[in-house]
Amino acid sequence: MNAPSSLVRSTPSRDRVSRLREDALRDLPQLRARHADAFRRVSRNGALGVMLAAVLLAIFIYGFAELGFSFAKMIAGLDQLGTFVVLMWPPTPGTMSRFLLFMHALGETVAIAALGTVLAACIALPFGFLAAKNVVANRIVHFLSRRLLDTVRGVDTLIWALLWVNVVGLGPFAGVLAIMCSDAGALGKLFSEAIETASRRPVEGVMSAGGGRLAAVRFGILPQVLPVFASQVLYFFESNTRSATIIGIVGAGGIGLHLSEQIRTLEWQHVAFLVILILATVAIIDTLSTRLRTAIIGARPTAV
Repeated sequence: MNAPSSLVRSTPSRDRVSRLREDALRDLPQLRARHADAFRRVSRNGALGVMLAAVLLAIFIYGFAELGFSFAKMIAGLDQLGTFVVLMWPPTPGTMSRFLLFMHALGETVAIAALGTVLAACIALPFGFLAAKNVVANRIVHFLSRRLLDTVRGVDTLIWALLWVNVVGLGPFAGVLAIMCSDAGALGKLFSEAIETASRRPVEGVMSAGGGRLAAVRFGILPQVLPVFASQVLYFFESNTRSATIIGIVGAGGIGLHLSEQIRTLEWQHVAFLVILILATVAIIDTLSTRLRTAIIGARPTAV
């Protein structure tokens, strides 16, 4: 009876593996001597990794304990959460006048996000060039620009909103200023990174044709980075639509102010209507923003 063809093919390979194993076992003492770290049961990097994991786990557990995290409280609160969901149904503004009021506030929120983002981009543009190493060679200017952008973007939008509400008073103007200040630092940093990744060849072409440094920036760098800038600004506008809702709660205008008021007076059906209105608006802006970004920088290649 003939042996299966697969068995016949595998026999030489098994013999080869056996011979390699025997050779390795014969040379094992020399291998241990030459590669002591590889044969050590617990390597130095492995021990450091275990210690780091243990420290992170201890910090994680300590954080849970210190912040009073409790699964029992969370499960007990689900009943109350279910009550809120029942009270929210059906979502309704109540009256036509209130519906128009909410729509006006929603438009105000979108306007706050748009104006704040545009102003932030206008401020971030020159600082982005100052913070880019391939544009400004002076280390002091570069360092100060970077640290200024880091400082501005280190303060959250909500804190900027609280500051501006106390400076210019309640209303959408404070919201515009809060988003402008918060995003100017972040956009400036992103702009500078985009400028630093720009190709040198167009710049060298302009310089070799007799152009100055400003001409090199205008005709060599700016055409490369403008699509990236536009894409980043559109993304921030989309994100700021949500942020403008939050800062409205602290008095910076927009629909957040009405949302806070309806929650305070326990008008849950109105709250549900406002939440749905915000979600629909963000979804529409997200879709439009994605299409515009795709039109500007092109579609991303899909994985095959």
